This record gives sequence, structure tokens and C-alpha cells, in this order.
Amino acid sequence: MARRLRFAALVLLAVLAACGRSADDAPSADEGSDHLIGHVHGLGINPADDMLYVAGHNGVFRVEDGTPIRVADRWQDTMAFTIVGPDTFLASGHPDLREDLPPHLGLIESTDAAESWKPLSLQGEADFHALEIVGERIYGYDATSGQLMTTKDRETWETVTTGEYVDLATRPSQPDRVLATTPTGAVYEIRLDGTQRRLADAPRVVLIDSTSQGRIVGVTAGGEVYSTSWLVDQWRAVGEVPGPPAALAATDGVWHVATDEAVLSSTDDGATWTDVLG
Repeated sequence: MARRLRFAALVLLAVLAACGRSADDAPSADEGSDHLIGHVHGLGINPADDMLYVAGHNGVFRVEDGTPIRVADRWQDTMAFTIVGPDTFLASGHPDLREDLPPHLGLIESTDAAESWKPLSLQGEADFHALEIVGERIYGYDATSGQLMTTKDRETWETVTTGEYVDLATRPSQPDRVLATTPTGAVYEIRLDGTQRRLADAPRVVLIDSTSQGRIVGVTAGGEVYSTSWLVDQWRAVGEVPGPPAALAATDGVWHVATDEAVLSSTDDGATWTDVLG
């Protein structure tokens, strides 16, 4: 089990619900605690070292030779995890209980690959469950208020609309709009002025991401993986992962999906999947 995730017994509802902290989440010295990720909230490849980072209920982990290694001995519940550059991460969530911080971290940033974090805005106010960056603009979904928000300076936020959303994706050529999924699997294109349209031909995906070369990737609550082009809204089924998805990250060369029991990788656009912690 040293190379396996010890996931909490959670299903897709855990993706949609806010993650609180309690005394039961306090750091443990039990054997193997360095690999205790908990429910996965985010995935990403760090361009600085091409390594996979996994953000979970119990901290941020770097995957080395198939083993998740906790970064900086921090048990921060790291949510809405997004890698935006070499060693540069954005996130939200809830603090390590050993730290004197408010329960909602707002927007936080690390410039040393999760070794340390600094607050940028909305500390004590926002609990972002999804963050997406396009150019200088950031879109964020705050689960505490139900607001889809945006900022360009990472300090001053404006509300785009309100609703219940799960995940976000953007098109680099259209920074004035964002794709958002709902708990029922509907996909909406939302503009900065709050107007929106449902993508009627989209499958019922709850997680969504995009690559720089023009692909949108989505995963349904049942684990079916779909893909479409930015220019042609014709979704096709490309593969399947076992179990409800918890997190998705798609790049031009590799896609990653976390489920309740594994972190999976595909290098053939979703056709086949391998457990990177197997």
C-alpha cells in the first residue's frame, strides 16, 4: 500500500460540497501519514520539473517514482489547485490546523512549488472550489457565496453571476467567457456580463478542462471521458475511468484524472489509463 492512495470513503458529492476541517483532521504521526492525501481536489504538472502535483484534503503532494510525497509537512486542505507557471501555483481551501489562519483561505499563491503560500485576496471570505486562468484574467467559483467571480489583478474581484457550479474551463482566444459545469452535468458558456447559454450538445460532464492546442476534456459522474475541439462543438466519447472523478487536469501531452481510488494518467487522449501510483 506504500504506493497507493489512502482515499477517504467519499463519492462525487464530496467534489460538490465544501470541505470543512475538524480536530479529526489534525496531523498524524502514524506510519504512512506522509502519503495520506485524502480526497483529491486538484492535479497539475509543474513545468519546472515536469512532475505531477496532487492537491488533496491533507496537503499538496509531489509524485516521485509512483509515490506521493507531502510538500513542506503541511496539512493544508488545498482546493481549486491550479499550476500557472514554473513552481507557481494558485489555490484556495482551508488551513493546516497548526496555523493561526481563518477557515477560508481565499486566493493564495505559491512561487516555490507549494513549499510556502501567501494570501492574495479574500482571506477569511472566499472558499474557491474552482479556479481558471486565461491570460491575466482569473475566474473563480466561491462555494461559500455561490458567486462566479473574476479578477485581473488578483486582488479586486467582480461578480459575474451566481449559481451552483462544479468546474471551470477557458478558451485562450476568448478570455471574456468561461465554461462552467453544474452538479447535474450541464455545461454553460458564461460571458463577463453574466449572460450565458447552455451547450445543448455537450454530454453531462461534471469536470472539465482545456488544453492549449484546442481540446476541451470532460468527465461524467460515471467516469466516461469526452473530448471536443474549441472550434467544433462535436463531443465524442474517448474513454472511461473507473469510479466517480474527483479532479481533472488536461495538457497537450497527458491527461490526469483522480478518482476515489487512484490517480490515473492517459497519453493517448483518454483511450487508455494507467494508475500513476500503482
